[in-house]
Amino acid sequence: MSQSLTDQEREKRLRKKAVVDQRIAQATEERGVLILLKGNGKGKSSSAFGTLARALGHEQRCAVIQFIKGRKETGEFLFFKDHPLLDFHVMGHGFTWETQDKSLEQQAADQAWQVAEQLLGDDRYQLLIFDEMSYMFKYGYLDATVVAERIGNRPRHQSVIVTGRTMHRELLDIADTISIIQDERHAFRAGVKAQPGIEW
Repeated sequence: MSQSLTDQEREKRLRKKAVVDQRIAQATEERGVLILLKGNGKGKSSSAFGTLARALGHEQRCAVIQFIKGRKETGEFLFFKDHPLLDFHVMGHGFTWETQDKSLEQQAADQAWQVAEQLLGDDRYQLLIFDEMSYMFKYGYLDATVVAERIGNRPRHQSVIVTGRTMHRELLDIADTISIIQDERHAFRAGVKAQPGIEW
């Protein structure tokens, strides 16, 4: 059985609505945004791919570069790879946690960045996802200053999402939205095996 709001509750909601309406009215700039998803918690890539699904639902042209290639095909790759509005790039022979060849990793990073540069210069794309790109800065494979400058000069309508545990200051300084995914608890530390559909 529903209950009516009290006068005090109604007044509080009206005040909140007025604040929200004012913020909406003030947000008049139309352009793409740079979103950084960082932190030690699980869910950064998942958030990025959720946004990808949203953009594709609006029939926007999108592209993904996964800068760290694992040993298994991810669920997101298997699901999205054939979408007609999406270009999905998994980083060549790629950077993996098991690789011990820095020259191979540098070559893969360079190849992935070449693709990224092309996408950042192509105004057909409305959303780009650079998944796990931040590790390329951490290990010295990409120059954060060069990357930040190129992202800053992309087509005005184009949005970019970068994921990774840590973010370089050069990207933090130009980001529009920064979300931190915290690690409070993880099943893996309790002995639960990683599984498809959850971890990849």
